[in-house]
Amino acid sequence: MLMKTKIDDLLQWIDNSRFSLTITAAKRARQINNYFRHLGEGLGHDAGPQIRSASNKALSLALEEIAADKLEYELPEESLK
Repeated sequence: MLMKTKIDDLLQWIDNSRFSLTITAAKRARQINNYFRHLGEGLGHDAGPQIRSASNKALSLALEEIAADKLEYELPEESLK
């Protein structure tokens, strides 16, 4: 299923940075995958999807969570020199 939200619209939530959007969505998708992988084992370390969606793809769920403003994004501190 295709997302109705455009990538350019998602950038407003993540400081207009495609790199930050990619990293945030990928990290959240890994968390969603881990949640579903460990669901039957009782290991509730990762939070499940924060939205209801027709999609069953972790990356699509992550991007839809960003569009719905369900994730908090924090800029990393400057790297040490």
